[in-house]
Amino acid sequence: MIHLNIGSNLDSNFGSRFDNISIAVNLLNESKIKIKKISKFYETPSYPNRSFPKFLNVGVLVNFNKDYLSLLKIANLIENKIGRLRGRKNDPRVIDIDIIDFNGLIKKEGRIILPHPKSHLRNFVLYPIMEIDPNWSHPIFKKNAQFLIYKLNQKSRIEITRLNKNVNINI
Repeated sequence: MIHLNIGSNLDSNFGSRFDNISIAVNLLNESKIKIKKISKFYETPSYPNRSFPKFLNVGVLVNFNKDYLSLLKIANLIENKIGRLRGRKNDPRVIDIDIIDFNGLIKKEGRIILPHPKSHLRNFVLYPIMEIDPNWSHPIFKKNAQFLIYKLNQKSRIEITRLNKNVNINI
């Protein structure tokens, strides 16, 4: 299975942070990426600059019958379509689509590292994965999301809110 994480902390021409993420999920679905499960929305402070707007994130479990570079290309096209501008690292953005795990592949090639190099340290990645795929195991550390969450510092474990709101998806 393939795990994606989709985040937004700015409104766009298409609407709110919620709208941006819903549009991204629908565009993935239209791109022949089979959506299997989607987590609830999770909200966290912006890292490392907490003065930036809060982030919304969802985890998405998908099937895709092509390679990770094809998936990355689709993700980048969707980000561009929604209006992502590439600024400085960790700047606010209307949309961010990360490949967290591509079928357990361990790879470092150009600008892609699989699994995502900081996935095991990010509450906004681990909590959605625990919700939608509790049996997932990190390809390198061979530990599940619950174990990795336990290893986070207390601040990371409490500075996340699961919202009772779902992605609007057209299936």
